[in-house]
Amino acid sequence: MKRLWMTGWVVLGCGLAVWGQSVAAQSSEPGVGKPPAVSASPGPPQTARASDAGPEFVIGIGDLLAVNVWKEAEMSRVVPVRSDGRISLPLLGEMEAAGRTARQLEAEVRAKLKDYVSEPEVTVMVQEIRSQKFNVLGMVMRPGSYVLAQPTTVIDAIALSGGFRDFAKQKDVYVLRRSADGSQQRLGFNYKEVVKGQHSEQNIALETGDTVVVP
Repeated sequence: MKRLWMTGWVVLGCGLAVWGQSVAAQSSEPGVGKPPAVSASPGPPQTARASDAGPEFVIGIGDLLAVNVWKEAEMSRVVPVRSDGRISLPLLGEMEAAGRTARQLEAEVRAKLKDYVSEPEVTVMVQEIRSQKFNVLGMVMRPGSYVLAQPTTVIDAIALSGGFRDFAKQKDVYVLRRSADGSQQRLGFNYKEVVKGQHSEQNIALETGDTVVVP
């Protein structure tokens, strides 16, 4: 009986040792038994793809345009919008681009090319958006500059920047906006209230040059 009792303890001890080694091995594997790490990545690039620009996007200074004329490769170009708001195209010379949509510019290029090409087929795409941006600073996961390619509210901006960091003062968010006369406005935004459906007027549409600050 004594010998059986001792044998049982030996078997139990071996089983516990094997179990302990298994647990240790699992805990040493990356991602096992540990919460996923959240790392803040840098802000997005300072440009956006053509797909980010909706049909109503207004071309601005610095934007990169792809002008394609079907079967006329020598007339097709990728051109930047210069500081004077113009672009240069073969045969057509200088054309005003800033302040127009891609479709409006496309129609004008097509109309002018009729003097040189029979029934020209023209497409104009905003290849890179560099003209319209807003900033998000402070206690967000990805502070930086973001392209304003479509209507964007303060809540949209916070979401694009990855959301709040721990200890962000969600009631004290504000937007800095430069007025036409050069003065700066500070527009308050209480996230806690807005997401509850209160003071929705604070969730304004951002404009080029706005800065969302999260204390």
